[in-house]
Amino acid sequence: MSFKENLDKMPDIAHLSGLDIIDSEGRVAHHIPAAEGKLGSLKLYHALAQEFGNMLNRYAAEQGLAWFAEIVDDAKAHPGKHPNIDLLLKVQDEDLVYTLKPLAK
Repeated sequence: MSFKENLDKMPDIAHLSGLDIIDSEGRVAHHIPAAEGKLGSLKLYHALAQEFGNMLNRYAAEQGLAWFAEIVDDAKAHPGKHPNIDLLLKVQDEDLVYTLKPLAK
C-alpha cells in the first residue's frame, strides 16, 4: 500500500497539537507539530504510539518505515529531506529507544 492508503486507515489526529519524541534522559529529542506538511508524519507517529505502547524502538521503526512506503526510498536518496523518516532509520541503525508522547490540544 502507498503512504496515503496507509494514512487513510490510521486514527484521527484532530485532537493533537503535536507529538514529542523523548530520549532516555527525559529530553525532547524530536518534535512533530500539527502543522501543514507534517500532518502525515504526525498521524503515522501517533499510530505507532498506539500500536507500540508509546515506545519507539527498532520494531516500531520497522513498522513506521513500512507505513511511509514509497517515501522511504526518497528519504534514503536525500538525507535530511524527510527528517521523520530519517529518525526511524536512525532508530533502526543504532537500536535506539524513545518514548512517544502525543500532545493534546
